Amino acid sequence: MMERRSGTELDKNWEMGCRVGALLYSPALNEKMAESVINEKFGRQYSLALCLEDAISDDYVLEAERQLADTVRCIFSESRKREFFLPMIFIRVRDSQQMLRLYKELEPCSEILTGFVFPKYCMGNADGYNSVIRELNSSSGQRVYMMPILEGGEIADFAGRREALSRLKQKIDSVREYVLNVRVGGNDLSNLFGLRRHSFESIYEILPVAHILGDILEAFSREYIVSGPVWEYFSGEDGEWKRGLENEIRLDRLNGFVGKTVIHPMQIDVVNQALKVSRKDYDDAIGILDWEKGGLQVGKSRSGERMNEVKTHLRWARRMMLLADIYGVK
Repeated sequence: MMERRSGTELDKNWEMGCRVGALLYSPALNEKMAESVINEKFGRQYSLALCLEDAISDDYVLEAERQLADTVRCIFSESRKREFFLPMIFIRVRDSQQMLRLYKELEPCSEILTGFVFPKYCMGNADGYNSVIRELNSSSGQRVYMMPILEGGEIADFAGRREALSRLKQKIDSVREYVLNVRVGGNDLSNLFGLRRHSFESIYEILPVAHILGDILEAFSREYIVSGPVWEYFSGEDGEWKRGLENEIRLDRLNGFVGKTVIHPMQIDVVNQALKVSRKDYDDAIGILDWEKGGLQVGKSRSGERMNEVKTHLRWARRMMLLADIYGVK
């Protein structure tokens, strides 16, 4: 019998990368973030990124760094006193030197820091980020993870995109043991073309951006968890924002993205519900992973609606089981 539990066959980074799930972005200037985390105002299934980059004006970086340090110290201190859900916490930095300085400052609290998000990861800054992540992991008593964001002009250039992605993949491969997600900047990529989607549209309808996302998935998704682009909408009386988000996550999953950047707590539960595995997919995944039919490697699904073939659906089945373990079954 093949092992049902996918975690035994996929490495730790792959499983942790799936668990990042709904990554809530919050400006580092948010004075209420520590209280919200400690009091579980966002629930018990999300990750957190404290942002020092685009969400912060250049004039307020030092103030944002001070507030970020206060937030991390407060969460750490309270976690020593009582139990509450502690999400994976990442810091989205502006550059590698800021990352090195902040980590050293927060090292006494580092056990609650999962790692860093690298915005606009490109050939111009990849070596700097990679060098610091190696340095931190060589000196720290725990693993420090990274999540690079692909969103720059070099991958938007039609003529050089594939070569650019290949070169970036080589950079990421060189530190693969520290990589939880490869992330994509949907808004940054859309901005390069002066485009923006409405709540009733998906990013896959913006063809120049959709082509870039497809190439990123082709380059990375066989070896890395690639997380879906941000969805800007979080409110509206008719619920169109929610239907739009659900539809885009459906397309995310169909194409190989796992998880999504979120910018409002209202989006967290929508993402978590959308990441649940359907009962039909779950039943078929179990059937494929528990296959006991001798030489026959193909048969109908449990519902009798489609074909299951072990050799061609095995990786899909493992992914379904991992997502079911983390997010549940519909």
